[in-house]
Amino acid sequence: MSRLSGLLAVYRRELSGYFATPVAYVFVAVFLLALGAFTFQIGRYLDTGRVDLAPFFVFHPWLYVVFMPALAMRLWADELRAGTFDLLMALPVRLSDLVLGKFLAAWTVAAFALALTLPMWLTANVLGKPDNSAILLSYAISLLMAGGYIAIGAAFSSLSNNQVVAFVLATAIAFVFTAAGLPLVASAVRDAFGAGAGALIAQFSTLGQFEAAQRGVLELRAIAYFGLLIGAFLTLNGVWVAGRRG
Repeated sequence: MSRLSGLLAVYRRELSGYFATPVAYVFVAVFLLALGAFTFQIGRYLDTGRVDLAPFFVFHPWLYVVFMPALAMRLWADELRAGTFDLLMALPVRLSDLVLGKFLAAWTVAAFALALTLPMWLTANVLGKPDNSAILLSYAISLLMAGGYIAIGAAFSSLSNNQVVAFVLATAIAFVFTAAGLPLVASAVRDAFGAGAGALIAQFSTLGQFEAAQRGVLELRAIAYFGLLIGAFLTLNGVWVAGRRG
């Protein structure tokens, strides 16, 4: 089996697994409901008097902390719980293709859910003249950010055959990456270890990397950051799966 065909086979298997069960539909419905509630109730989008999507995008990192690990927690934990892990490892498919195929399937579901929010963008254009380049950039970086959180979830899914344990561990790590960008956290680190440490911690936060995109500023470091985040946790995913196989 060629590498591409192996990757596609794993991808199709996992994607069909999402949509053959209520998992994908429940995820999309609850995600859209939560995102709408945060945008219109907490962000009070209709009361801002501004025709942009700032109150919409500002909650993405925090919602992803919970929703993306929830989407990814089944990827390996289900195989371990159902006893199909050894069978999966026996297939003539590279380990990297298994890891990447599962990740891409979950990322596709996340992209589908995000795409269903596009009517908000269209509505903003009907009501006024928003900065469409900033909105497009925010969507693109948001999707990259979702990939980072899914990679975290996929990695921890391979550590336990219990989805709840995998979810809790992944959510905790995702929260650390997000909360590191809060002024309160940066200030505490700065007071304890100096200004340089506070700035360094903030650089590792998803919040700081996403804020520039919301202003319409394309920073290559943000793309590099999320690319490295995805790569690092997919590598951990492969290492931990290989350890189980061994």
